[in-house]
Amino acid sequence: MSRLKEKYQKEVTSALMSKFNYKSIMEVPKIEKIVINMGVGDAVQNAKVLDNAVEELSLITGQKPVVTRAKNSIAGFRLREGMPIGAKVTLRGERMYEFFDKLVSVSLPRVRDFRGISKKAFDGRGNYTLGIKEQLIFPEIDYDKVSKVRGMDIVIVTTANTDEEARELLTAFGMPFQK
Repeated sequence: MSRLKEKYQKEVTSALMSKFNYKSIMEVPKIEKIVINMGVGDAVQNAKVLDNAVEELSLITGQKPVVTRAKNSIAGFRLREGMPIGAKVTLRGERMYEFFDKLVSVSLPRVRDFRGISKKAFDGRGNYTLGIKEQLIFPEIDYDKVSKVRGMDIVIVTTANTDEEARELLTAFGMPFQK
């Protein structure tokens, strides 16, 4: 069992129950899944680029990514419907907790000039989206093998009903929000 899951069961649930006056332990919000999405726009000209992105994502998450395809054709971008333009991974359960733990304790502190992440990136229904500018902050990525610096979006889906509850949940897990 991962460190974070234990922490959730021992500390986080009781802290949130007292703060929001939940009647049942089942009302306490929890992290449902984490979706990591890497858009690879260059894949239009060069299909090899996508393989690199897929490989990097699977190194970071320990799970095989799904290749995402274009929904519409956009002539200006020379893009046809159905062309592969990205990769995404959905993490649940143990892997999700492990990834989150790694993100908070190892990767985010490695970001240059890191002052904490924005408090405003909640969507109104208790989900949080975090953009990362470069994949190099993850320890699994070997600096010498990187062909191009790519960013990714990390969406943390929680069962919370409001942003406030979700913020408390993530703060209890040690998410470094800006002061």
